Amino acid sequence: MDFSLSPRVEEKRARIRSFVDERLIPLESDAASYDEHENISLPLLHRMRGEAKEQGLWSLQMPVERGGQGLSMAEMAACYEEMNRSIFGPVVFNSCAPDDGNMMVLNKVATEAQKERWLQPIIDGDVRSSFVMTEPAPGSGSDPSMMLTTAKRQGDHWVVNGFKHFITGAAEASHFILIAKTSDDPRKGLTAFLFHKDDPGWEIVRRIPIMGPEEHGGHCELRFTNMRIPDENRLMEVGDGLKLTQIRLGPARLTHCMRWLGLSKRSLEIATEYVTHRESFGQKLAQREGVQWMLGEAAMAIQVGRLLTMHAAWMLDTGDFARKEVSMAKVAVADTLHKSVDTAIQLCGAKGYSRDTVLEWIYRYARQARLVDGASEVHKMVLSRNLLKEGIDFWRWG
Repeated sequence: MDFSLSPRVEEKRARIRSFVDERLIPLESDAASYDEHENISLPLLHRMRGEAKEQGLWSLQMPVERGGQGLSMAEMAACYEEMNRSIFGPVVFNSCAPDDGNMMVLNKVATEAQKERWLQPIIDGDVRSSFVMTEPAPGSGSDPSMMLTTAKRQGDHWVVNGFKHFITGAAEASHFILIAKTSDDPRKGLTAFLFHKDDPGWEIVRRIPIMGPEEHGGHCELRFTNMRIPDENRLMEVGDGLKLTQIRLGPARLTHCMRWLGLSKRSLEIATEYVTHRESFGQKLAQREGVQWMLGEAAMAIQVGRLLTMHAAWMLDTGDFARKEVSMAKVAVADTLHKSVDTAIQLCGAKGYSRDTVLEWIYRYARQARLVDGASEVHKMVLSRNLLKEGIDFWRWG
């Protein structure tokens, strides 16, 4: 692997860093910048998105011909890390979940007509989107084969009934990707569909209160009651729903890691600034060995996470699914995010625990990292299965 960036990508990375430092981080200390759910307010978001577009920093993951920047996964890793040094960064650059993963999978599998109708408005920033898969027990979570929401064919339509929960962004989304059960086949029993917020037959039951700050649109419970979806809004073939989720979730998990590394770095930035100026008992905190150990361990963990993330991104760029590489990055970086912000709060003391910095926001947000897109324990099971199957070749080169 070559870790150097092309001049074009390095220039974008540097401009993203400048935009974050000059335009976004200053907004974080102003209470007026936030909505009632602790994310950037919509009027401010629209203004900042306009600036990002003007500077050519919009939709990095999408093809140039569709208005994006055409970056590879490895190139995205360097830029996504920079953008999430601000808690507002990903959504401003149109690279936040769930839109990010939805755009990537639609660009890969949708028909040209579907791309024009369902994908392009998300790329343009005209609408937000949501991915509708997870169900409450005993339905599907990390195991999609347990899905209870059904789609039954009636002529040229599908009739959907069921219940979903923790659907990110649903309250603000206009375009939805729905995964439903269409047969009892364990591998080919799921199918993916597209629907619009104005389509009849579904409702948001509630926006689930959560521990941390929320994405726009929150995390919602959805009920489907005899919802009719035309077959032309089916994604891929009947029975390809599991395949679509696999295509979507690998890259989406990895872009989470890219963004979390940015938050990890920001946490240490805040901590190092504090300990280099704060004196105690006649000595700067940064001169104390115990503080140096804490900073060094967190910095090393971030670099390990970056290497795992970049390796998985490189493998995805070669056409590999990189399942175990993505799982390793997901587990390691989720832990690293928590370690980094926890270390920063400890070093900043009461200031870190207060709302005078964004550390407490990041800390509450960080706890979800070990749960979303597959709990860490599930990914460790994936790794264990690969180890038992491959033996010493688990660590093969190439």
